[in-house]
Amino acid sequence: MTAPLIGYADRISVRAGQKIAFKVSSTAQGPYNASLIRIVRGDPNPDGPGVKFEDHSEHFDGRFPSRQQHSWPGSYALIDGAAKAKLPAALSVEALIWPTLPGDPAQTVVSRRDPDSGDGFALVMTPEGMMLEVSNVKVSVGRPLRPHTWYRVWASADPTSGILRVGQQPLKRAHAIEDEGEATMSARTLLKIDVPKPVMIGADPGSDRPAVRCFNGKIEAPAIAGLGAWDFSRRMDSMEVEDTGPNALHGKLINLPTRAMKGAAWDGSERNWKHAPHHYAAIHFHDDDLHDCGWEDDFSFVVPKEVKSGVYGIRLSCGAHSDIIPFFVRPETGKPTAKVVYLASTFTYQVYSNFARVPFNEPFKKRVADWKASALHPSEHKDYGLSTYDSHRDGSGVAYSSRLRPLMTWRPNFLAYNDPRGSGMRHIPADTHLTGWLDRMGVAFDVVTDHDLHEEGEALLAPYNVVLTGTHPEYHTAETLDALQTYTETGGRLMYLGGNGFYWRVALSDKVPGAIEIRRTEGGIRLWAAEPGEYYHSFDNAYGGLWRRSDRAPNKLCGIGFSSQGTFWGDPYRRASRDNQHAWVFDGVKDELFGGYGFSGGGAAGFELDRLDYRLGSPLNAIILATSEGHDRKNFVVVHEERLGFDNTINGQTLEQLIRADMVYVEKPEGGALFSVGSITYCGTLPAKNYDNDVSRLTFNVLNRFGELGLNWPFPPRA
Repeated sequence: MTAPLIGYADRISVRAGQKIAFKVSSTAQGPYNASLIRIVRGDPNPDGPGVKFEDHSEHFDGRFPSRQQHSWPGSYALIDGAAKAKLPAALSVEALIWPTLPGDPAQTVVSRRDPDSGDGFALVMTPEGMMLEVSNVKVSVGRPLRPHTWYRVWASADPTSGILRVGQQPLKRAHAIEDEGEATMSARTLLKIDVPKPVMIGADPGSDRPAVRCFNGKIEAPAIAGLGAWDFSRRMDSMEVEDTGPNALHGKLINLPTRAMKGAAWDGSERNWKHAPHHYAAIHFHDDDLHDCGWEDDFSFVVPKEVKSGVYGIRLSCGAHSDIIPFFVRPETGKPTAKVVYLASTFTYQVYSNFARVPFNEPFKKRVADWKASALHPSEHKDYGLSTYDSHRDGSGVAYSSRLRPLMTWRPNFLAYNDPRGSGMRHIPADTHLTGWLDRMGVAFDVVTDHDLHEEGEALLAPYNVVLTGTHPEYHTAETLDALQTYTETGGRLMYLGGNGFYWRVALSDKVPGAIEIRRTEGGIRLWAAEPGEYYHSFDNAYGGLWRRSDRAPNKLCGIGFSSQGTFWGDPYRRASRDNQHAWVFDGVKDELFGGYGFSGGGAAGFELDRLDYRLGSPLNAIILATSEGHDRKNFVVVHEERLGFDNTINGQTLEQLIRADMVYVEKPEGGALFSVGSITYCGTLPAKNYDNDVSRLTFNVLNRFGELGLNWPFPPRA
């Protein structure tokens, strides 16, 4: 299904004076309009404060001709240099393959063809076994291949004799299964084997698109006699493939197939691909992989110096259709404009990009239409790529996510759920509950992103009195954790205003621009699991999975860590601390039970909850200010990694007692401090009752003190 109007930017973070470019696809006949807005509030719920998009068209506004730009999923290796190389008189081609969908229609292993004339060759897997095509002449083994089984496959063709051969042999035979064989035929027409075209591994060239018949499964050691032999165990941390033959016909990978995959030689003796690369000499290709859509720029602009730091967007409109492409304007390096900085969770946004959480059914579509929310939904636009919460069509997990494509879930008014108690927003849209609250409280703030912090480290945060997270800072690199830990240990103050934070490890690589990698190893809440032996990132060779498995549980950074998950339903907190030393946190908070309302699941404590645990590194001086309650009736469960005891207790606590959000305060060295709330739905309560509520007041108290802002509560006292 083609999106009528959609686009993406070449970057997600930009400083004043830097250029940002936008790529747009519009199916309309006439031009579309593009203008700059500042995104303050993104919740379209009519019962809330409403969206607030500030018009900044004085800085950018234009009309541009419509044109449709396509995305073409499907990964393969492209050997461009082979177009200038000559084949020997006869063809001989071979490879090792591990198919995942052998019953699907034809999938190409190796090809060098002219898509228009059909000249050249292709070694193809079909439901009837391996097939060789040469100049539209075909010969097939006639025996289906088994899924998830390694085979040696080969083919040859002699133009002089007209003899074609193709064969397949499993590396491990299965009892009573006939899946080995060779077929031969004599062609009656001239075989045009040698064509001046690139070699493709894992696909055929298409006449109207870059690639067709994309392969699903692993390929290892493809070789064409006299032309090239490609060793995928080399340059494994890149998107390059190396030819070890004399012609040095090196190539590039298109659309992010998965590297550092177990190959035919893997025997379980080594789990780290860098220590035994020949055990990991396979690449897993998928027909739904997508990296860079490669769209052309439609327009760009240099961000003027008068544009202050914040969350911005380019608003597109054309007739009845509209779209918003968000991006972040950060301050100039070393020149903060506020005492407060909001750290946008762009790693997490990217990992979840285009995740269709629930069916986009008619009641959900009606709410989207009634609320004038973002109408584009990932379930209806698969061509823009998957989320790392999805599985590929062959059942393997999606390990990479790219930002170089349209990201429908990044829209400020995108609804993730048809939430009966709230608005059903996650990630960027849900985080506008916080930015809208800061705007209403009169708090000046700068914005930086996870990507910025990964590149620049703690120096980026050092000028600020306080750092705020959004609702779900789940995914981080060693660099971002190091920066935040150093910041809080040297006088910085961190307000962790979400849940399930700092949980999974991810990797970035300069060799693979725009992409992020996740390996879902061992435990953890996940929708797919990495295969045994495939736990190390291809990007940085670090062991993937939970930070807890690398002895960096979230508790060490922010005092609490992920403990339980339930439905998208929120409940209240109950005040726990009564000492005078921390009474300032509750100044103006009247009730012992607070937060049983809001625009995310109807309550401040919900969906994913974090708790204090000294075993995992929660500081011994941590003060529990409040603890949530009431989750037992909402299908909440304790996360996998917490289920350690045979008697279902941990330190004397039952599993049911672990289902809670602990709101904690921790004093750190040199005046540093932590305030953590442990709930994904917390920020959804901030706008409730027009921002005049107990959660809003409590958060204001902490921010005012942490930031040394000297602000007054902006509402008159309540009776």
